[in-house]
Amino acid sequence: MAAARTLGAVLASDGEEAAWKDEEMCVVGIFGKTSELSAQKHAIINTLCDKPVFPLYPGLPGGHHQGNNLLQCYYNQDSKVLYLLLTAVCDHQQLLQACRALADDVSHAEAHEFWKGEEKLHCIHLLYLFSVSHILLLVHPTCSFDITYDRLFRALDTLRQKVLGYLKNAIKDCPVGKEWRLNCRPCPPRLLFIFQLNGALKVEPKGLDPSNLDKPKKHSPKRRLQHALEDQIYRIFRKSRVLTNQSINCLFTVPANQAFVYVLAGQEDDPISMLIGQLKSTCAIREQESLPLPGSRRYQMMRHVRQPSFILESNLNSSSGQLVDCTLKEFLWQHVELVLTKKGFEDSVGRNPQPSHFELPAYKNWLTVASKLYDVMLSGKDEELGFLTGDLSSKIQGQLKGLDGFLDADNKFSENRCQKALPLAHSAYQSNLPHHYTTTVHKNQLAQALRVYSQHARGPAFQKYAMQLHEDCYKFWSNGHQLCEERSLTDQHCVHKFHLLPKPGEKPEPDRNPPVLYHNSRARSTSSCNCGRRQAPRDDPFDIKSGNYDFYQLQEEKCCGKLEHFYFPVFQPSTPDPAPAKNESTVSSLPPQEGEGEKMKEKEAQTQGESTSLSLALSLGQSTDSLGTFPPDPHAGGDNPDAHGQGGEAKVEKRPSLVDRQVSTVEYLPGMLNSSCPKGLLPKFSSWSFVKLGPSKAYNFHRGLDQSGFIPGTNYLMPWDIVIKTRSEDEVDMDSNSWPAPNKSVPTKRATNVIGRGRRRDDIARAFVGFEYEDSRGRRFMCSGPEKIMKVMGSGPKESAIKALSSDMPLYILSPSQGRGLKPHYAQLTRLFIVAPDAPLQIVLTPQVQPGPPPCPVFYPEKQEIPVPPDGLWVLRFPYAYVTDRGPCFPPKENQPLMSYRVLRGILKAIPQ
Repeated sequence: MAAARTLGAVLASDGEEAAWKDEEMCVVGIFGKTSELSAQKHAIINTLCDKPVFPLYPGLPGGHHQGNNLLQCYYNQDSKVLYLLLTAVCDHQQLLQACRALADDVSHAEAHEFWKGEEKLHCIHLLYLFSVSHILLLVHPTCSFDITYDRLFRALDTLRQKVLGYLKNAIKDCPVGKEWRLNCRPCPPRLLFIFQLNGALKVEPKGLDPSNLDKPKKHSPKRRLQHALEDQIYRIFRKSRVLTNQSINCLFTVPANQAFVYVLAGQEDDPISMLIGQLKSTCAIREQESLPLPGSRRYQMMRHVRQPSFILESNLNSSSGQLVDCTLKEFLWQHVELVLTKKGFEDSVGRNPQPSHFELPAYKNWLTVASKLYDVMLSGKDEELGFLTGDLSSKIQGQLKGLDGFLDADNKFSENRCQKALPLAHSAYQSNLPHHYTTTVHKNQLAQALRVYSQHARGPAFQKYAMQLHEDCYKFWSNGHQLCEERSLTDQHCVHKFHLLPKPGEKPEPDRNPPVLYHNSRARSTSSCNCGRRQAPRDDPFDIKSGNYDFYQLQEEKCCGKLEHFYFPVFQPSTPDPAPAKNESTVSSLPPQEGEGEKMKEKEAQTQGESTSLSLALSLGQSTDSLGTFPPDPHAGGDNPDAHGQGGEAKVEKRPSLVDRQVSTVEYLPGMLNSSCPKGLLPKFSSWSFVKLGPSKAYNFHRGLDQSGFIPGTNYLMPWDIVIKTRSEDEVDMDSNSWPAPNKSVPTKRATNVIGRGRRRDDIARAFVGFEYEDSRGRRFMCSGPEKIMKVMGSGPKESAIKALSSDMPLYILSPSQGRGLKPHYAQLTRLFIVAPDAPLQIVLTPQVQPGPPPCPVFYPEKQEIPVPPDGLWVLRFPYAYVTDRGPCFPPKENQPLMSYRVLRGILKAIPQ
C-alpha cells in the first residue's frame, strides 16, 4: 500500500489480487487525543514506518467529517503491520471543524445533544478498533493520565457484551478460526499508552559542589515517570474492574512483565531557539548522510529535527550508569514481535490463569472480517433487512442508549435534578386553584410553576422536562378542571366546566361526559321592557338573540303587546335554508381605516348641520333662511367644524339607506347593522324597538313619567321648544303702528305686551325629550347632559334639552347608588323618550351609537331615519348589547374613559312643514 487511505476505500477495493495479501500481519490501532502543540498521531506512524505516509502538515478539510471516514488505513509490507488511525472529535482539527459545523443560535440542549452524538460516534469506532486489532496505541497530549478513559472503557465493555450476539451473526461465515468467530476479535487486544512531555519534565544540571553529588540512580527521570504512570493506570483499571485476572473476559489487556507506557519528549520552550537549532542541524554536514538511507531525503532531513531528544539523553546518561532508554519503534516492536511470531499475549494473572485465544490472520481474511463488521457497525447495513438503515445498524443503535449512563454524566445529573424539581413545580401549579378555571388562570399558574422549576432544574435536560411540565399541567387542566371559555355579552365567564351546547330540540344532560348544558354565568340583572312600564329579572345573555330580542319578546306578551309599534325591516328569506353572510373582504376583516373614519365624520357633520343647528335656531326664534354658521360644541367631540354650519353652504353627501338598496334574501347578517358590516344585508331580527305609549297629553310635565324603578326626582323629560314660524320686525312694527279697525278699541301698553306674548307662544311648539339610563339592579334615572344626572326638586325640570341634543351623550355612566364593593357599577343608556307635539312639524329620529373607542364601528337601526308621528309619547329602546360579526363590544373596564362609549349628537332633528 503506497499511501494511507480511508478504511472504507480499502475495503471497497479488496477484489484486487496481490501476492502480499496472503501474508499474515499484525494490526495496530491508534486513537486518542491531540492538541495543537503536541505531536500528531499521523506523525507517530511516519516515525514508525520511516517514511512520509501522512503529510507533514495536513490542512483542515473544507467541511465537517463524515461519519464513516474517521478511520484511515495503511499497510506496511516491510514490517507486515497494518496501521488503523482513528481521527475523531478528540483531535483538535476535527474539533475545530465540529465547532464550525455547529450553528450559532442553537440552544444549550441542542448543543449538548450534538456533542454527545459526536462522542457516541467516537465510541462505536473505538469498539470497531477493539474488535479488529491486536495492539492499540492510546496517544495523549500530556504526561498525566485522563481518568475519563476509565468510564469510557467501562461503557465500551458493556456495549460489547450487548452487541456480541449481533457481531457473531455477522462474521459466522468468515474464513477465520472458531475462537475468533465466537469472541468477535482475533485476541484480547493489548493496550499501550503514549504520553507527551511538552516541557513538563526537566532535569537541571547538578552543580560541581561535592556536597550536592548524589548517588546516580538506575533509571532516568523519564523512565521513572513511565513506571509511575504504569502503576497508576494499572491500579485504576483493576479497581474499576476494567482489568481482571482472566484476560479473555476483558475489553483489553496490559502486559504484566513488559512496559506499556512510553513518554515522548516534547519541544523546547523557546520557539525561536528551537527553529534556529533545527536550521543548524538540517544544514550541517553529517557523516551518516553519505550512506544510503531508506525513504526520501526530504523526510530524513525533517526527521533529523523531529527525532526524539531522549536518544541524546540516553547517550549522556550512559556514562553515569543509567539504563539506556529505548526508542518509540523499539517500544512498540517488542509487542509486535509477539504477534508476528504467533506467541500471543499471556496477560492473565492469578493462581489459575486461563490462556486466551490468539490468531494471526492473513491480509485477505482480515479484510473479509473487517468488511463484515464495518457494514454492521459503521455503515449501518443490516443483512437481515437487506438495506441501509442509517448511520448505525438499528439493533446496535438501540443498544447505544446504554452508553448514556456511562458517557453522559452531565445529562444524568441534569435528569436527576430536573426529576426532583418536577414535583415542586406541580405543587406550585396546583396551589390555590379552583376546581374549574379558565385558560388565563392556567397560563398564570403554569408561569408560576415554570418559575419554581427554573429555580431548581439545571443542565441539558432542562428543556425536556420543561416540556413535560407543560404537558402534565395541561393534562391536569383538561382532565375535568377546564372551565368553559365562553364569555357573555357583558364579559362574564360561563361557570360550567367544559361542556357542549344542546342542539335544537335537545334537552340538557348534565351527567354526560362532556355534559350538555346551556351557558350560565350566574349573573342576574333587572331590566325593563320595551316601553319601560314593567321590570323583570333576566339571566346574563350569551348570544345576541337572547340579549336583544328574546327577553323583550317575553315581556311583550305581558306588557307591551297591545301598544303601537314601529316595525324595523328584517331579513325575509327566499330559500328554506338561508346562511349567515361571511365577511371575506379585507376591509371588514381589519379595523376600520381612514376612509371609514371620514364617513363617520361626514355623518356627524350631516347630523350636526341638519338637526342640531336647525333645532337650536328654531328654538332661539330664528328662521331657517337666516341661519348662520353654528359654532361647534367644544365638548361634543366633533372633528369637522366646517361641516357644522348651514346645510346650503357645506353640502354633505348623505349615506344611502339600506332599504333603498337591493337587500339579500339568501344571506342574513349574523350580527347587528354597523358601519363595518357588508352592505345589502339585514339581520333575522331587530335589536331595536320603537313603541308608542300614548298621545302627547299622556305625559304630565309636573309629575313626570309614572313608571317603576326611577330614582326620585329623575323621572322627568326635558322641554324642547321648537320654533314653527317667525315674523320679521317690519311685520311686527306694522301690526303695532297701524290704525285700529272699526269698532275696535286702541289697545293699551299692557294689553299689547300680553298679545305679543300670546302671539309668540302660538309660533313655538314644545316637545319633551328624556335620556334614560338603567343599571343592572334596575335603578333608572334621566340625564340632562353628558355625565349630568337630572335632579328635579320642584314641579318639573327647568333645564332645556338643547345641550343634551347638541352633545355626544355617554352610553355608560356611573350609577348614583354604588355598592359596597370596590368595583364600580355602570348604568347604560337604554331608552329615549320623545313627546311629539301636535304641530305642523316633522321630528326625525337618527340614532347612532359607538360602543367603544375607535376603531369601534358605529351601530344604527335597520332604518336609519325614523319619522316620529305627531301627538304621541314614543319610546326608543336601545340594544342591550352591541355585537358585530367578529364578536360583542364589551362594556368598559374600570380605567377606561366613559366618553369613548357614546351616542353621537344629532339624534333628533325637527323639520317645519
